[in-house]
Amino acid sequence: MIRLAMPLLALLLLQAAGRASGQEAISIEEPPPESASADKSSIEKIFSPAKERERITDWLENQLKDEPAFLRDATLFANFRTYYLRQDHFDATTSEAWSLGGSIGLRSGYLFERFAIGATGYTSLPIYAPADRSGTFLLKPNQDSYSVVGELYGKLRITDDLLATAYRQELSTPYIDRDDRLMTPNTFEGYTLVGSWSPGADEGKLIYGGGWVTKMKDQNSERFVSMSEEAGVAIDRGVALAGASYVTKNGSIGLFDYFSNDVINIGYAEGKYSREFESGVAVLGAAQFTDQHSTGNDLLTGSSFAGNQVGVKVACSYAGAMATLGYSNTTRGTSLRSPWSSYPGYTSGQVEDFNRAAEQAFMLKTSYVFSGVGLPGFTAYALWIHGFGVAPSVGSNEDEYDFDLQWRPGLPKLKGLSFRARLAMVNQRGGAPATLDEYQLIMNYDFAAL
Repeated sequence: MIRLAMPLLALLLLQAAGRASGQEAISIEEPPPESASADKSSIEKIFSPAKERERITDWLENQLKDEPAFLRDATLFANFRTYYLRQDHFDATTSEAWSLGGSIGLRSGYLFERFAIGATGYTSLPIYAPADRSGTFLLKPNQDSYSVVGELYGKLRITDDLLATAYRQELSTPYIDRDDRLMTPNTFEGYTLVGSWSPGADEGKLIYGGGWVTKMKDQNSERFVSMSEEAGVAIDRGVALAGASYVTKNGSIGLFDYFSNDVINIGYAEGKYSREFESGVAVLGAAQFTDQHSTGNDLLTGSSFAGNQVGVKVACSYAGAMATLGYSNTTRGTSLRSPWSSYPGYTSGQVEDFNRAAEQAFMLKTSYVFSGVGLPGFTAYALWIHGFGVAPSVGSNEDEYDFDLQWRPGLPKLKGLSFRARLAMVNQRGGAPATLDEYQLIMNYDFAAL
């Protein structure tokens, strides 16, 4: 308890001094929704635009108000983050670190209403990082700091609804994603083309896009490596991706595909329907399907492989309380892979993904938004996942218990500030019992100065 209390006290002291995390991300994962109808699926978030941040001062904007749009519409933003993580592993070893860092970036306005540029730098610095407790991925593998220009791009607005982006950028798709659940996100080198279309106001929206991704910077790395190397193959291969989703007030449906020659092909489909009644009760039903198989010369494993997973979930909410049930079934033969993002499965937890060959999993999640009882900004959830069915071995049956408490004060000029405490416990059976415990304390402050 002392080991946990000290970092938490330090976070509060930092805030008092004025300095104040797929699907587990910090910046891209919003708190639990108040209603089941507001629970977004992975396919709804494809090619999400850069999020708007609360501006903490109007001074810079006022200085540039008479300049051309390229300068006048620019955005200067920052993310300050401090993060403590300790994981007591199945093999009785421990990973532990406390780090400080985040990002700072600049996006221009559009020159001639057509061309814009942007860049973002990321860093993570050790506060407490014992050399013999590496492995948290908050820092480099040897517990050293790192800094990198993770985004450096040009944008061409072809039409009002069609945008091309080139070079280093963040991406938001089910299997190639920023995965911002640690100190800094994944970013990618490549070329994308994204568009949208709507038949009319309040009649839904089609988001579509594709591209060619050549390299990736992992969460705790300064290097961009080829997509095939990140997947585990010592060759130089990129990934072609394409997909679309159609989102309406009550539902969504979408498809996405990723192809890397000689490495892997991943197909993903998802749909959902939600409805909110006059009584305040809201319900949701969703289903997802992933198909993966080897391609070309089968270099990822040395032989051909194929596998898929189907998942379903239902949710019901009322007055800020929500209960969610999920189920997934992975085919025999091969475990599913997610080399370029967090895993988007409904039964993926804080630690485990429950996507091993022949594994089935049940998930129960309860969440609550406390604004209705006089505690605005507070949310909490508890999650239990039970996995079973893999070949008899150590860990053939597995349970994960996750607990999450968040507070977003919502004060003027501090709307991007959040505090988060997380606990995960994993119990494995099917041989000698093994346990894993993980503790996280996070402070995140996202804001814009322009």
